[in-house]
Parts: sequence; structure tokens; C-alpha cells
Amino acid sequence: MNDQTPIKKSSPKDWETDQEVRWCPGCGDYAILKAVQRTMPEIGGTPENTVFVSGIGCSSRFPYYMETYGFHTIHGRAPAVATGVKLANPDLDVWIITGDGDGLSIGGNHTMHLLRRNLNCQVMLFNNEIYGLTKGQYSPTSREGTRSPSTPFGSVDHPAKPCAFALGSGARFIARGIDVHKKLPEVLKAAHAHQGAAFIEIFQNCIVYNADVFDPFVAKANAANTQLWVEHGKPLLFGSEKSGGVKGIALDPGTISLKVVDVEGDDWEAAGVLVHDQTNRMIAHLLVEMPFGDFPMALGVIYDDPAATFDSAVIDQNAKASAGKTPDLQKLVAQGQTWMVEKQPRIE
Repeated sequence: MNDQTPIKKSSPKDWETDQEVRWCPGCGDYAILKAVQRTMPEIGGTPENTVFVSGIGCSSRFPYYMETYGFHTIHGRAPAVATGVKLANPDLDVWIITGDGDGLSIGGNHTMHLLRRNLNCQVMLFNNEIYGLTKGQYSPTSREGTRSPSTPFGSVDHPAKPCAFALGSGARFIARGIDVHKKLPEVLKAAHAHQGAAFIEIFQNCIVYNADVFDPFVAKANAANTQLWVEHGKPLLFGSEKSGGVKGIALDPGTISLKVVDVEGDDWEAAGVLVHDQTNRMIAHLLVEMPFGDFPMALGVIYDDPAATFDSAVIDQNAKASAGKTPDLQKLVAQGQTWMVEKQPRIE
């Protein structure tokens, strides 16, 4: 093949394996899998240059169903394995698949350090607010009052907020999506375009152990008033005339907090509606902390402000350390305190 030979663009079928997809009928993971397989050709990906790394849980079966390289690792350790993969071969496109239980409980420490280091990869956290694979125990994101085999009287834990956790860990890209929503591929494309650790929380319906828990903002009947799809440079508007009126998100300067305001006609500026700036970390924190019910659910790319990546820093450091030096393994082994073990005579 010469430089003039066009590279054939892949199709979603090229990313499907011959493995039987084994999730519960109706599981949101099916929709996410299809969204990823549709997205890969659009970002110019190639199966031989892509790696999916997962931990433990229903979501972590993902590598079996992607026609790429893959690692199904152990509970919570996908970020550690992915870091090794990326440092060993920085040209690989690395995707981490995890869940609210895998990535925020035993894996919380690993997730935090991957984000603060800013490894150039994509982290997809499937949040169904429950442990699915281990039969329905409550998870770090389960709401207070959640009844499960491990909390028969209702959870008393205050739930973790994945995007707030990621921002607090130093992540430079934060986004949210919904398993069955048509905009999920656009969110994945934006994450892939970001240079650094891109964290995407995906609300995923567990049809067996936590069915329809997200319906208050996912159901189409409620979506206009309960979903705020943010877009850089666009006003933070939601609702419609058909759904009771257009509303917006404004900043209350007195309390430095957000508030919902009514918008008359098209004059959102007069209502003080904020224009989304995805590089504004403070506003990103406020958006992901909005209590649902009083506010809509913020979705889309909430924060995107690239910084130097961990892998590029390691590569540059190694290049500087080895500049002008000739590799000599024997010399390296022999430096410092060494000794020779002589062959001893055999004792009969």
C-alpha cells in the first residue's frame, strides 16, 4: 500500500464480534454497545488500533463484544491496566468500561488517580445505581432509601455523584449521556476528540434490579422539562411552549448558585440565562451538583478544558533521560554492588 491508497472506512459491522451478547433482555447495555459500534467509524477508528479495558460487572463484558483488542480485568483495576497499555503503546486508542460499583467502590482509588494524572483515554462509567452482576445490592450511587438484599430497610448512605467525583479528582473532561438517547454518539465523539482523560457518565437502565429508576428525567413525556442538554456557546435553556414554557439556568450572584428562570419569548438574555462555557470549571461543578427535581438533569459535554497528558509527560521524560546514551543492559545490571556465585563442588 502506498501513501496514495485511500484507507477504507470501517462500518459498525466491522466492530461486532461473533460472540453472543449476553445481557438481560431490555438492559441498557445493548443500546450503549450499539452507540459505540456506530461511533467508531465516525471517529476514524480502526479495530487493530483500539483497546477496550474493563473491570468487573455487567458493563465489563463489553470487550467480548467489540472486535478490537481487549482486557477483562479484575474488580476496579481497569484504570491501572489501561495505564500500562497506553504507556507501552501510546498510539493505541484506549477505552475504559466500568460501572458505578466497579469504578467508584473498590475502583474509586484507581479511577481518581487516572483522572488526576490525565491519561489520554476515554472512561465510560455505566451508572445504573445498583450492583447488577452480584444480584442487586446497593451501590455507591444508590439513592437514600434504596431497598436491596444488602439494605433491606433502605440505604442510609449519601450517594456519590460520579461527575462531581471526577471533577474533584482533577478531570479535564466531564460529560453525561443516556443509554438509549440519540445524542449519546455525539457525546462519545466529543470525548474521543479531547486530549486527556475523558470521563463520561452514562445513565443505564438495569431492567431487573433497578428498573426505570431514571424515568423521572429519561421518559419522553418528561424529557423537555427534565433534560438540559448543554452545548458550548449556547444558552442553558430547557422546556418548550408545549411543555409549559421555556426556562433557563441563571446565576444567582447573591449566593453564587444556580437558579431556574422563566424565559419570555426568545429573550433569554433579559432573563439572565447563562451561556454554556465548557471551559468554566466552577459552572461545571454547579451544573453536576444541581439537585434533580428543583433543576433539570445536565447532559452533554459539561466540562472540556484540555491539559498536558500523563502519557506524553512520561514519554518526554524518558526521551530526555535516554538522550545521547547507548542502551547497555549488561552495564546496567553490573552497576552498583554485584558478585559472582561460583559453582560449588557437589557433595556426595
